Order: sequence, then structure tokens, then C-alpha cells
Amino acid sequence: MKNAKLQKAIDTLQIQDVYLRDCLSRCVGDFDPKYCDDYSQLTVQYLHVVKQSVVMEREGDGRLLRVFVDTGARWVDLTESDEECSVRAMIEASFVAEYRVTGELDQTCIDEFSLKNASYHIWPYWRELLTNQCTRMHLPRLMLPAVQLAHNRHENLSEPMDVDQSVI
Repeated sequence: MKNAKLQKAIDTLQIQDVYLRDCLSRCVGDFDPKYCDDYSQLTVQYLHVVKQSVVMEREGDGRLLRVFVDTGARWVDLTESDEECSVRAMIEASFVAEYRVTGELDQTCIDEFSLKNASYHIWPYWRELLTNQCTRMHLPRLMLPAVQLAHNRHENLSEPMDVDQSVI
């Protein structure tokens, strides 16, 4: 259930853009995924961090909230004692989600939204990039789950909701 600060941010922010800011994909050392015979010895580790949020003033455009999110996946051999030497391949990406600010928001509302909602907007872009990059690099294809939001408005809560039990 959403709190009042998150709901105020949802009501005050309008998504404007999501874009890739930085991307790094590489195989480490002599690891060649095309000729790897046994991926069962490798573990996939994920990264997902909301790095920062910044409100900026754009001449003629008003205020924008920019939320920076770092994502990543790496294949590691956990039998290797040195963490740096255990990495075999990695795909990392930094995304920016931009929102038009249509009203007054205090920093706690911005923080709540940045930490709890912005990732939902970048997720489809990260999911697509990771899947395609795995294919291009001959890594095992990772299929991240689709993330769907429940309805974000809390109006008409007294009305019963129709729920299709087959999708749960």
C-alpha cells in the first residue's frame, strides 16, 4: 500500500523520458561464452541501485526530476576465492528516468518516488537490453520477469475490484 508522500509524488510527476546513459558489456580474461561447455559452474549476480535524483530547472520547460538507476548482471565462478578474478562476463547499464514536475514536492516525496517508483519505468528498457546483449555475446539468455504495477490511484477504493484468478 502506498503512503501519502509517494501518492503525492505520483500525482505531481509526469514521465517524460527514459534513456540509456552508459553501458558496458565484456567478457573477462580468456572466457569465451560461445565455447563455454558448462555454465552450471557459473552464478549470475544482479545489480539494481537507484543512484541519485536531481531536480533541475529548464528554461521554457519548467522543472524536471531526473532519477539515475544503475543495473547489471555478471557471471561469476564462486569457486574462485578472489572476487575480482571470479568474474567471467558482465553487462551493466545506467539509465535516466525524467519526469516533469507539475506542482510543489518536498524532498521526502521525491526520495520516496525515486526509490519506489522510478525503477518501474526503466525496467522494460533494462530487460530488453539485457536479453539482447546476452544473445549478441553468446551468453545464456537471461529473461528477467516483467514488472507490472497495480493501479496507482486510490480513488474508488470502496468499489470491489474484478480479479482474474487465472493470472495470479
